[in-house]
Amino acid sequence: MTRPRIAYAGMTHLGLCSAIAAAAQGFATLGVDADASLIARITAGELPVREPGLDDLLRSHRDRINFSADAAALRACDLVYVAPDVPTDGFGVSDLSGIDTLLDIVLANTRDDATIVILSQVPPGFTRARQRPGRTILYQVETLVFARAVERATKPERFILGCLDPDAPLPPAWQTFLESFGCPLLSMRLESAELAKISINCALAASVTTANTLAELCERVGADWSEIGPALKLDARIGPYAYLAPGLGLAGGNIERDLATVMRLSDQHGTDAGMIRAIVANSIHRKDWALRELNEALLATSPQARIGVLGLAYKENTHSVKNSAALALIAQLAVCPMRAFDPAVPASAARHPNLTAASNALEAARDVDALAIMTPWPEFRDLAPADLALLMRGRLVLDPYRVLDATAARAAGLDYRTLGARAS
Repeated sequence: MTRPRIAYAGMTHLGLCSAIAAAAQGFATLGVDADASLIARITAGELPVREPGLDDLLRSHRDRINFSADAAALRACDLVYVAPDVPTDGFGVSDLSGIDTLLDIVLANTRDDATIVILSQVPPGFTRARQRPGRTILYQVETLVFARAVERATKPERFILGCLDPDAPLPPAWQTFLESFGCPLLSMRLESAELAKISINCALAASVTTANTLAELCERVGADWSEIGPALKLDARIGPYAYLAPGLGLAGGNIERDLATVMRLSDQHGTDAGMIRAIVANSIHRKDWALRELNEALLATSPQARIGVLGLAYKENTHSVKNSAALALIAQLAVCPMRAFDPAVPASAARHPNLTAASNALEAARDVDALAIMTPWPEFRDLAPADLALLMRGRLVLDPYRVLDATAARAAGLDYRTLGARAS
């Protein structure tokens, strides 16, 4: 068959990154969103998301992709993905109203022979409940990762596909598109595919929680998790790509949503979710690591000490602050004067009554009693501990992700503290 024309409805992070990747794969692609101002910005090259390499990828393949606020343009497309980001509330519960609205628009503006695939994260049972007479709605697991979306979208490990009949051939347009990536296609029933994405995140959360639990123990017994982690990765049962770097709990929203979904479904169906609840409890506990270290080393005797914070985004190379450990820390230090800097997030996002926005990383360290490096931005790795020591009024540096060279930090006279190792 001739190459199908691909469309993505919903030009937030998931839909936009996926659409640009489809164009890079050589397919004529359409990105649709009802927000005309958003479409105008994207058409002008002003992308609403920050992803390494995404702007360059769009420029390189601009001749294959168009953007429109007119849903009627979908009638020219053979394969249409419904791909808006699904927001969650503070309890990890998804607001599915937006994807329902967009799905109705897609169905009303596509040909009957077009293949419709939901790409957004939805709970088990969602896709089957949205089937329409005379139309088949399919599901595909999205596996994008903030700050690695280009890599994940252009070089997928596999495609997990939810079908009404897993043994039936895939619709030709869908199969042609997916096979072009040269990775395995795993067809399964709709509910299995929907739960597969949740299962992936639960497994990742379990790995992170194992690292966090044992890293905290390292901090008390004199072991160093940076020495233990590599040994685990050489075990074939664990593997070199395992999520074993300790962190400040779970952030970003997606994993928390999936954990909340498992707990909710377990309550509804009477199954055990004790392990998942333990993961959530550990995440909450580890989010307060920086606050506990500050209290122990400084705030117990100087409750109004000046604190500098490097990084406000929940992780590097993104502007997302969903469940940011940095913002959580700042919110608990309302009485402290503060300075903060992030390459992508304005300091105003912290909403602190006495916070000064620093113009760069070194300025955030000037005259502070303690410096907390809360997001491991690559540019922070270029900071020289000796320069920080000259600028800071105090000596305490919290570096949970080991951005700085620990030996150099201690040589500069800093009280250097990191996850998984005893304080110097």
